[in-house]
Amino acid sequence: MATLTALAASDLRATMVAYRDALRDHQQAINRLNVYPVPDGDTGTNMALTLEAVVAELDGLGDGAGLAEVAKAVGHGSLMGARGNSGVILSQLLRGLADRCGKVDRVGPEELADGLRTAARLAELAIVRPVEGTILTVARAAGDGAAGCAAGTDLVRVAEAARAAAADALDHTPELLEALARAGVVDAGGAGYLLLLDALLAVLDGRPLPPAPPVDASAPAGPALVDLAGGHGAHGGAGDLRYEVMYLLHAPDDTIPAFKEVWAGVGDSIVVVGGDGLWNCHIHTNDIGAAVEAALDAGRPRDIRVTDLAEQVEEERWVREGAGVAVDEPAGPPPATGVVAVVTGEGIGRIFRSLGVHHLVRGGQSMNPSTAQILEAVDALGSDQVIVLPNNKNIRPVAEQVDALTDKTVRVVPTRSIVQGFAALLAYDPAADVAANEAAMAASADRVLSAEVTQAVRDSDTDAGPVHAGDWIGLSRDGVVAVGGSPSGAAMALLERLLQPQHELVTVIEGEGATAAGTRRVTEWLRDHHPDVAAEVHHGGQPLYPYLLGIE
Repeated sequence: MATLTALAASDLRATMVAYRDALRDHQQAINRLNVYPVPDGDTGTNMALTLEAVVAELDGLGDGAGLAEVAKAVGHGSLMGARGNSGVILSQLLRGLADRCGKVDRVGPEELADGLRTAARLAELAIVRPVEGTILTVARAAGDGAAGCAAGTDLVRVAEAARAAAADALDHTPELLEALARAGVVDAGGAGYLLLLDALLAVLDGRPLPPAPPVDASAPAGPALVDLAGGHGAHGGAGDLRYEVMYLLHAPDDTIPAFKEVWAGVGDSIVVVGGDGLWNCHIHTNDIGAAVEAALDAGRPRDIRVTDLAEQVEEERWVREGAGVAVDEPAGPPPATGVVAVVTGEGIGRIFRSLGVHHLVRGGQSMNPSTAQILEAVDALGSDQVIVLPNNKNIRPVAEQVDALTDKTVRVVPTRSIVQGFAALLAYDPAADVAANEAAMAASADRVLSAEVTQAVRDSDTDAGPVHAGDWIGLSRDGVVAVGGSPSGAAMALLERLLQPQHELVTVIEGEGATAAGTRRVTEWLRDHHPDVAAEVHHGGQPLYPYLLGIE
């Protein structure tokens, strides 16, 4: 192909499509570069999903759209579709580049260089506490490299200079961020951004996109487990901040500085991008309520997403295996009320099916399924009335959007855990209408006290005493309430803390890390110390949680 001397609207569109394709190809390799215990463990996936939104926005344009229209679509699509910390930062980079390109009829060397520098500057301004050794460092180097040769040269040389400078900066990110050096990897976001320049060169003179390095899709990401005892995240997030909160905020532009000041006192890894009354907001925090309330003071939030960052390893697994909808439609006429449940673990799925659920949506604590996935399951069900069991507090807000998107009547029973989902299904009556099922199932779920055993990923002081990375901890609604040297030890300590005279049954769901001997110790302890409490054991196969417990 002939080498381009300027970028037209179709070339900018082609660059975004090529970048989307490159991120798709490289997303698992980029995911495995993550080393942080708190920020996104799925950088490659979040960046790829952000570009999917950009390309979808571009697909809505006519073939004759001009550069200004294409640039606007890139900016809007990236703002609306940004996923995770990395996706929000990438959206600002794309918007900065696109805005500069949209101001001319054709993009030449100087406009490209100015666009890359503008993108880096805007991204850095969007972050409350920028950190070196991240995508920001790589983007700044790209802009500086392009600007250094823009005058009197051609477009390809500018892109080459930007890529060379970005690649050099990426190679040096471990020198700027200690966690990268310890893991022996470069910054994941920076690696993803470098592919944008590869995509640009592919459009400019036909260079092939770089092939993705081989990745063992069945193996967990080793670097993602590095330094789980503490440290700081890719964009300055402190290691003890548990939740990622994201939402779109409709608010006047002049309210945003005060909004950022409030957020600065609530958490870290703060990124706020947008303008003209619409903002994409991202924070890591321990106070979900305060993070959302700040938006109510400024304007109107929507599409609120909350992720438990302590479960990034589980999220990486769901990304690796792929979330989806499992369908097991019964023979004969559909029930008056059908049930859709969100589950993790094959054993748990089998139990839910045995209790009358015919549509399962794969998802969990940190890989929250989308509204579209839950809607797909609802629409596939033959019943006109549907109960949804989210089985997680973070998934409930997404599930509650489904009713407005379908002609069916959908009600969400707000189950916060798998064991509450089990309890709700014990009251399920396929022949009853949705209102009767909603009331009965919610009442049944409320009678269950949920608890779980998992492994601490960092040192911490808790109400149960000091916890060290690697300890087994028992969690209830009150947080960490028990500590043990083994999964079964933590389970027994947890039950000792939670069981009351009125309790009659403990449901034990074994996950990965549980052993037959360990479970036997738990049930024998129950028999010896609480002889009036029955034990019911199921194999769930869920990751990260050797034991899920339900007490009623």
